[in-house]
Amino acid sequence: MSKTKSCSIKSDWHREDIKAAIRKEENLSVRAFAKKKGINPQTFYNVFRSPYPRFEKLIGDYIGVPPEEIWPSRYQYRRSA
Repeated sequence: MSKTKSCSIKSDWHREDIKAAIRKEENLSVRAFAKKKGINPQTFYNVFRSPYPRFEKLIGDYIGVPPEEIWPSRYQYRRSA
């Protein structure tokens, strides 16, 4: 019998959940949101693939959820470093 500890690490939000949260605020697509913020949408989509603190903060501020809660896997290492 294995006695492995279970980790209580939260998983990152799914990208579609993030997009839905943005849409819920002002009925904006992610593309329209990026344009509204003066960012090239193609560049903005990088936030869904890899850490991008500036864009993570923009999204978090916009939907009212800290980036650490949206992407816990990205922030667990930033806090300990």
